Amino acid sequence: MKTELIRGNSNTSISLQNPSSTLFSNPQSSLSGALNGCLGSLDGACIEKLLLHCASAFEHNDGTLAQQVMWVLNNVASLVGGPNQRLTSWFLRALISRASKVCPTAMNFDGGSTIWRRNMPVTELAVYVDLIPWHRFGFCASNSAILKAIEGYSKVHILDFSITHCMQWPTLIDALAKRAEGPPSLRITVPSCRPPVPPFLNVSSEEVGLRLSNFAKFRDLPFEFNVIDHGPSSFTSSDHQIMSKESSHDLYFESLLNHLTPSMLDLRDDEALVINCQNWLRYLSDEQRGSNVQDSSLRDAFLCTVKGFNPCIVVVVDEDSDLSAPSLSSRITACFNYLWIPFDALETFLLKDSSQRFEYESDIGHKIENIISFEGVQRIERLESGIKLSQRMRNAGFSSVSFCEDTVGEVRSLLEQHASGWGMKIEEDHMLVLTWKGHNSVFSTAWVPNASMQD
Repeated sequence: MKTELIRGNSNTSISLQNPSSTLFSNPQSSLSGALNGCLGSLDGACIEKLLLHCASAFEHNDGTLAQQVMWVLNNVASLVGGPNQRLTSWFLRALISRASKVCPTAMNFDGGSTIWRRNMPVTELAVYVDLIPWHRFGFCASNSAILKAIEGYSKVHILDFSITHCMQWPTLIDALAKRAEGPPSLRITVPSCRPPVPPFLNVSSEEVGLRLSNFAKFRDLPFEFNVIDHGPSSFTSSDHQIMSKESSHDLYFESLLNHLTPSMLDLRDDEALVINCQNWLRYLSDEQRGSNVQDSSLRDAFLCTVKGFNPCIVVVVDEDSDLSAPSLSSRITACFNYLWIPFDALETFLLKDSSQRFEYESDIGHKIENIISFEGVQRIERLESGIKLSQRMRNAGFSSVSFCEDTVGEVRSLLEQHASGWGMKIEEDHMLVLTWKGHNSVFSTAWVPNASMQD
């Protein structure tokens, strides 16, 4: 039997042979006994059981069992079905991609194929980030924390490390323009390139900066936009591949880290410095860079570098799940029990054949494929939970800062504009957490260097 998974404007055909004769005629089959009551079921627990059987097959180099399980999954998966079916489609695509790297002929699948995504206009990106509060939650909490941290400053400099093309800043610019003591001058500095992950934009960072400058001028706010030029990189706005060449991802961040110096960034003593990290730290490798005990990971080195700038605040926002385990089974479990959330949320207000819904879900599929299909330096999605991030920040010499009541109120007002399933709670280290039906989705944290707490 054959299933077709559509990616953007192209079709990728994935052929799976029907293994039912061996699967169900063999009474000793471990799969047949384990799947009693699960065949054709749309229940999340049954689907998770199937996925774990497939992961176990991969981990034990059992290609026959892996193909059997994928055939069963293929009978559940549907890109236009319910949330579990849609999520299963993307897991199946990732599993087949992984299998094709081991046995491409048997799987009849092009392992080199990638999920291609179109470049969005800025106006469409604005709609994209507003679909569910996945991004706006972090924008809202961070901007409110930044506004409080820079009170009394006449000059502000934001180092922005994010994947959403500065969509956070128009709201902040508008708020600064209304500040009672008058608007400060604002500088925003961004890296010249970003990780090759969606959403993708059809204009350059410089063009984004120009649009922000025009908006700031309209709001009578002195504004400057800078791009950190740290040499050629394999990551460009037109590079939509899940992975680049072997080690270029780490080399890109090594290059960026080398350019994060006070002189290159033109840091000034009379400015309030803000470090903004939105869905960014996960793309910095969390693996030790050398063999010596004192050798740190890129993630820790980045935090050490920005701490040395003595910022008035560091805001870190990311998805609240641990998807960095070395074990494929562990990653599949964590991924399946986390990424059902956006699929379920989109089900509440978008039709099953909605192009907006498919585009948003395909971006999640992009992430699933990298988490499941790739290993080593090619696996760039290395998300850690808010709890682990908080421990990392403390180890790096930061102390958490609480969000004020105004911030909490603004976030609650934002969530009221969305489906009733969205909520918010406050956890350890003053962490604000976006929830869907009580399940953690996104965390937002604010930090200052320890020395700042003592001043």
